[in-house]
Amino acid sequence: MPHTSVSRRTRALGLAAMAGIAALTLSACATPESAEVSGSPITGGTLVYATGDAEPSCLDPHVGGNYPQALISTQYLEPLVGRDATGKITPWLASEWTTSDDGLIWDFTLRDGVTFTDGTPLDAAAVKANIEHLQDPETQSSTGYLAVAKVASVEAIDELTARFTLSAPDSALLESLSQQWTAIQSPAGIARGMEENCQAPIGTGPFTIEKWAPQQSVTLVRNDEYQTPGPEAKHDTAAYLDGIEWRFIPDAATRYAALASGEVQVIDNPLPSDITAAAEADIAHIDAPRPGSVNRIELNSAQAPFDDVRVREAFIRAADPNPGIETLYRGTAERSYSPLASTEPAAASAEALFATDANAAAQLLDAAGWTETNDAGVRVKDGKPLTVRFPVSTNQSVAAEQSLFEQIQANTAAVGFDVQLEPVDLSTWYAALGANEYEAVSAPYTKVGPDVLRILYHSDGIVPAPSGYFANHAQLSDPALDAILDEASDTLDEAARTKLYAEAQQRILESFTVLPLYDQQNHFLTRGVTGVTTLGTVATPTFINAQLTK
Repeated sequence: MPHTSVSRRTRALGLAAMAGIAALTLSACATPESAEVSGSPITGGTLVYATGDAEPSCLDPHVGGNYPQALISTQYLEPLVGRDATGKITPWLASEWTTSDDGLIWDFTLRDGVTFTDGTPLDAAAVKANIEHLQDPETQSSTGYLAVAKVASVEAIDELTARFTLSAPDSALLESLSQQWTAIQSPAGIARGMEENCQAPIGTGPFTIEKWAPQQSVTLVRNDEYQTPGPEAKHDTAAYLDGIEWRFIPDAATRYAALASGEVQVIDNPLPSDITAAAEADIAHIDAPRPGSVNRIELNSAQAPFDDVRVREAFIRAADPNPGIETLYRGTAERSYSPLASTEPAAASAEALFATDANAAAQLLDAAGWTETNDAGVRVKDGKPLTVRFPVSTNQSVAAEQSLFEQIQANTAAVGFDVQLEPVDLSTWYAALGANEYEAVSAPYTKVGPDVLRILYHSDGIVPAPSGYFANHAQLSDPALDAILDEASDTLDEAARTKLYAEAQQRILESFTVLPLYDQQNHFLTRGVTGVTTLGTVATPTFINAQLTK
């Protein structure tokens, strides 16, 4: 999820140096012990959730496809398949599936007797309608659109069997179909049109949408007929809660104060200081880093000054983010040296490429012709200053991250960069990217599995999706990398696929278009509630087991 021609210098960095395969962590699980607090659980009542993520402009995650949509839609829409805490793909709306030897035909058998909350049956025709909805340019999908790009057609073989015919093998198909951006919704709801469906998509989930008061809250009520519990469900019946009030509270301090006072029971995006303070209070902490890519800074290699690999390397050598990460995040985030999250088993690190060396950075800039300096200490070449426009989405970058960017701004200024941080709202940020008015950007992207590398760094990702969004913000155009990513996507053998992704990560990191920072931070604090956990797919919270406590 957003979201979001290079000359290269070959380096003697063997695959052995890249083979630090990160151990799979339980990204789907609440932190053991600390996720539960004292109090006796009760049945019923309304849980209040306060989010600091941007309020969606549409509650249908097929449209666009950002993380705030995934957060809330987890409560009312469900995918064909799930993923458990170990990373294993599990049945959900589909009870089983088979694939042909060539990987081009996938048959999904659906659960029998399931209906959407509007009474429409969950059948193969509904699945076909959903894939076509994702692929229709009028839907303006980005994340879901890219996830099913290899699906050439869907055919209803019989009432409960949906046959997917692919244009090429897709080793990430099940991972893609486990995400909220491809979740299945009522075709009758879709047929109402985008405007009405954006207000209240209709699914099979444990809750339904009753009311949306923009800039305030969404009211969710229990689905009493719930019959499709996923991998995190501890019981086969409806949710214990009567409903959820999903509030939009942008200010982190206000969210935490509401949690501490008992006004709300769950908050997301807490400050690092609040996370550390939670251990000493009656507040539980759930640490569920998102899968896919890490939080990172990407350098636009398609335009000056970062069309020169020496300038990109100079920026990365001067950035020195480690002290800021340690201080600002108070131990809640660990530095990454991989483009993949630590939750991905295929993640490979190359720490040596990111060693801070201001002298080396200065020498690289000299070699690239940036030898003059103006009165402000900014390097100049051919009369143009070494300017780096860096739009920052205040909806996606928390306060600690924005402070980290300011430290990187100061560190790179010491060798002559003029980094112009531009804090903007989400729509302005999207517009800046679409107009190529950036040289650096931090754009989180969540996708289950290492295929996120293809979304983010294949040259196809420079071409905008129907929503207008393009994911390859580094604008990395490397035919050899494209070939590796295509082969990995076509390869169903897990060991061979992992080796290819290691090669791809080596090539990406050696391009110096990416400065990895840390896993996408995904923290939740809870008080006055038990049974809150997160899905093993995109680490969004599920309240199927949740009960208020007294």
